[in-house]
Amino acid sequence: MKRPLAYITAAWYGESEEQAAQYCRVVYEAGFSPICPTLYLPLILNDAVPEEHKSGIDMSRDLLRRSHVLVVCGHTVTEAMKNDIAVAERLRITATTLEGILTVKGQGCR
Repeated sequence: MKRPLAYITAAWYGESEEQAAQYCRVVYEAGFSPICPTLYLPLILNDAVPEEHKSGIDMSRDLLRRSHVLVVCGHTVTEAMKNDIAVAERLRITATTLEGILTVKGQGCR
């Protein structure tokens, strides 16, 4: 079964890699292929280098463009998350919360 791509966004400054991985796991279990640049971009890019910081933003935006849904996780909405939501809206990509994904999954299992 082909899983739709789900881009994960959250207030990463207060979240750990472990929390990001947990969000991805929940999204996976809901039937999606999670995309979370926060988990892997720090492994290959140095955010302190302006060119690499911009590359990270560009790469993340490209992955969002390819996604079928934007999943907003956590209870805080940062400016970066607002930007992700605005990009998704402009591209007509559905934006929902993690709770929304789980609600839909629960309704589909009955």
